[in-house]
Amino acid sequence: MSDTSAGTKPSFRGEATVELVKHSAGDSDVLWAARVSIAGEQSLEEITKDPERSKGLINYLMRDRHGSPFEHNSMTFFITAPIFVFREFMRHRVGWCLAGDTGITLESESGAPRVRTIAELYRLWHLEAEDRLPHSAGGVTWHSGAGQWTARVHTGDQEHYLGLFANREAADSAVAEFRELHPGARLRNLESVRSGHVRCYDEDTLTAGRARITDVIASGVKPLIKIVTESGRELRSTGDHAVLTSEGWRKAGELTVGDAVMTDAPTAPTSQDTVPPSLSRGLGVWTAMRRERLIRENDSCHLCGAGFPRSELALDHVIPVAEDPTRALDESNLAPVCEECQTRRSTEARTRARHTGAQAVALPDPVVSITDDGEETTYDLSVEGPWHNFLGNGIVVHNSYNEESGRYRESQPVFYIPGEDRKLVQQGRPGKYEFVAGTEAQQQITERAMQDSYLRAYEAYQEMLEAGVAREVARAVLPVGLFSSMYATCNARSLMHFLGLRTQHEQAKVPSFPQREIEMVGERMEEHWAKLMPLTHAAFNANGRVAP
Repeated sequence: MSDTSAGTKPSFRGEATVELVKHSAGDSDVLWAARVSIAGEQSLEEITKDPERSKGLINYLMRDRHGSPFEHNSMTFFITAPIFVFREFMRHRVGWCLAGDTGITLESESGAPRVRTIAELYRLWHLEAEDRLPHSAGGVTWHSGAGQWTARVHTGDQEHYLGLFANREAADSAVAEFRELHPGARLRNLESVRSGHVRCYDEDTLTAGRARITDVIASGVKPLIKIVTESGRELRSTGDHAVLTSEGWRKAGELTVGDAVMTDAPTAPTSQDTVPPSLSRGLGVWTAMRRERLIRENDSCHLCGAGFPRSELALDHVIPVAEDPTRALDESNLAPVCEECQTRRSTEARTRARHTGAQAVALPDPVVSITDDGEETTYDLSVEGPWHNFLGNGIVVHNSYNEESGRYRESQPVFYIPGEDRKLVQQGRPGKYEFVAGTEAQQQITERAMQDSYLRAYEAYQEMLEAGVAREVARAVLPVGLFSSMYATCNARSLMHFLGLRTQHEQAKVPSFPQREIEMVGERMEEHWAKLMPLTHAAFNANGRVAP
């Protein structure tokens, strides 16, 4: 193949490069963060004057998994590597982007949105969280014989009878008071958070979709800026966090007043929308108080017509409240309903609301002010593609993983060819395999096949560009062996997690089987880090290379 039209001759390389471009990282950061909680703010000289004590404290923090002191630092690497390495690297994106109180829009499969702060997501993702339900059963039931409400609580093998009450509120209060005096909350890992999805946006059509969360990352204390939009949206983030604007992705720190950021603009709810939870709970209490009077001892379900005893019936709004709120407190609009019909009707109402609503879209919202906003612990999300974005306080933001973009610049013909020290042959089954050196013939066919494939692909890429095809379309023919570059920013805790999974080491408690190419990137990052934080690096190795 001839040289490219731009005069650039294809070249081949066997190794990635890693450059530490800036940092604020040292063992003193860990010591300062750890000791401030027990001794208050101290001078750097005071903290570091006893090396053995410092070494012991860092080792203790690492051994007992006290992770937060390792987050108060930062390192930014400039990495040049084959694209397939970055596809592995994306699983470990580590950014420091958003303030902890940033609301993240989660979206269930049914399309119902919910907002949690990113700090809360981090806690629920990584730590066990206290369940909202007490470790007890029982509650309030209606005693038809006595005509009053019964309150009882079961804890373990014991039943606690709390008495009869004239109204539901008094019975509920008795149960709540008992549970407060006899706490037994259980701990659990919230699987619903681990399998959660965020609302994201198609960057071509700007319509809303769902993306699975793959990680929630704490990124240490960072300086923040606050962006306020015309509609009143506020985003507090670091300056290098990517924000979607009407002209594409921009760093938050590059925005100026008047720039339009993309914000969520859900359509107005239809008449079929569901009743707000607070109103629904209030109506539930109101109808329950009329149950005894309006349902006969043996009555019929107004939907299916079947007969049931009063204990198996509830009161239902014949004309749903969502259709006519003025009938919500109209007793003539109440009729008995069985449990099966009530469940089916509720499900149909939610489905109808979902399908009659229009799809949410992202719309431009001009920025009216940008100000510095102090420093605090920051967080980021990693979400699945193809659109790696999510909503932070209603503004479309991106993971802080910035790779060279083939949409905006022509990709240069530098391709990966394994060096002679790259072992080519895999032996054994997954999880138990090892790599061994290939033969000379295998090395030759690998080099020849890769070079031929690369040259044909790049020639097709150039033909498409010369014909006027957009770069973002033409890049689809390029191979994953093409070299690209990116900035990756992380703190020591995030880097330790990455190294534990993507490097092999004789001191590792948990064996890892990384692809060699990403392992080489990890090794070079570790070399830089070990010079910056030697005590932390030594404690990491001494404790089995497990991130705290």
